[in-house]
Amino acid sequence: MPGSAKTMAVCTVGGLVVATAYTAAFGVNGWLWIFWAVLALVTVGVLAARKA
Repeated sequence: MPGSAKTMAVCTVGGLVVATAYTAAFGVNGWLWIFWAVLALVTVGVLAARKA
């Protein structure tokens, strides 16, 4: 996995941890989860493009 794709994957997993912690502490924030979902989709797209 190239450096930029690996960095995106780490940021996506970190974002999931942050979103989960925020939800546990303060309750659900829909925008936070939408942002994380978009980040995850972009990461999957980058990883798929790198493999092609």
